[in-house]
Amino acid sequence: MDNNQNNQNFTEIPQQPYQTVQPVQTVYQQPAQQYFPMRQLETNRGLLKFILLSFVTLGIYGLIKMSSLGEDLNLIASRFDGKKTMHYCLMFLLVAPLTLGIGGIVWYHNISNRMDNELRRRNINYSFGAGTFWGWGVLGSLIIVGPFIYYHRLFKAMNLLSQNYNMYG
Repeated sequence: MDNNQNNQNFTEIPQQPYQTVQPVQTVYQQPAQQYFPMRQLETNRGLLKFILLSFVTLGIYGLIKMSSLGEDLNLIASRFDGKKTMHYCLMFLLVAPLTLGIGGIVWYHNISNRMDNELRRRNINYSFGAGTFWGWGVLGSLIIVGPFIYYHRLFKAMNLLSQNYNMYG
């Protein structure tokens, strides 16, 4: 009896035939991630111009060019490696004197290593890295021309990275 009372309180819902609904298939293919250059980077860094203009401007040109090199490397590589290179003026004028030159050595080692990583990531076939700094920049100073060779290679590596960045972002 209890069962009948429960059934009387509810009205029966008429059954309708079910319609088959096709689900809407939206195919969204995410485009390949493309990076566009923020600005066109300088690609004409050279050793002779660096030496001559640094001499004429009493070193100011060298500070500016090395600062722009670090900033350009940050622009090129930071989104991939998550690192940021210290500004060259800060290193040259404050950190290096306070650490008796060790800060400068560490800065050059790090920037050379970072450039090597970015060259390899971008599949640019050019051999440059921290070993180049230690070989030509440090040990090469014993034969006087070593640091010049290091700077030449540094500028060439940065020009290659800048050219690649200007084309592909």
